Amino acid sequence: MTTAQMLRQPVPDRSRLLMPLENGEQLHSTAFLRRFEAMPEVKKAELVEGTVYMASPVRADLHAEPDGLIHLWLGYYAAMRRGLKVYPNTTLLLDPENAVQPDVILCSAPAPGGRVWPNAKGYLCGAPEFVCEVAASTTSLDLHQKFRAYCRNGVSEYLVWLVLEERFEWFVLEDGEYVGLEPDADGLLQSRIFKELVLDTQAALKGDAGGVIARLRDGAEE
Repeated sequence: MTTAQMLRQPVPDRSRLLMPLENGEQLHSTAFLRRFEAMPEVKKAELVEGTVYMASPVRADLHAEPDGLIHLWLGYYAAMRRGLKVYPNTTLLLDPENAVQPDVILCSAPAPGGRVWPNAKGYLCGAPEFVCEVAASTTSLDLHQKFRAYCRNGVSEYLVWLVLEERFEWFVLEDGEYVGLEPDADGLLQSRIFKELVLDTQAALKGDAGGVIARLRDGAEE
C-alpha cells in the first residue's frame, strides 16, 4: 500500500474501540462484560469484588483432572433428579462488582423469579444453591474475595477443593455467615441443601472417580 493509499484509509473511531482487559483493573460488571465479549480468544476472565482476574494456563494434574471429577460427581447427581442443572465454567452475575466464572454450579433450573435466571444475553444471574471451585493457583482468591462475594450474595453452599493441600473446605450459609462442615470418620462430606449429595473425599483425593460415584449411588439407595 502506497503512502497516498494509506492516507485515504478511514480513521478508526477510537470512541468505539474497547481496551483489552488487564489483570488488576477496577471495573463495573457492565464494562467488564462488554470488554470480555470483545476478546473471544480469552477463555476465562472474572470480575471479583470489582477487580479483574485473568486466568493462568491450566495444568492437567492440578486443575483439569480434579475439575473433571467434580463435574462427573455433580453431573451424575443432577442426572438422577428432576429440576436440577449443572453449569461448568459459566459466567455468573452475582452483583455489579462480581461477574465470576465458577468451576461448576449445581442449582435449581433457572426461571424468572427463581434463585437463578438467565438475562437477555444468556448469562446466569442470581445466587445458586451450590458453587464449587477447584483451587491450586487460585487458593487465596477462592478463600477470600470469592468467599465474601458468594456469602454476601446468598450462595447456600460453597465447596473449595484445595488441590495442593489435599483437602476440601465445604461451607454452608447460616444466618448470613459461612460455617464449615467437617467430614465424618469415613471422610464423607454431605450437603445440607441437596438430599443425598455426598462426597467421598478420600476417593476424590486418590482420583478414584468410580469410588466417588459408587458412594453417591450407595447414599441414594440407603
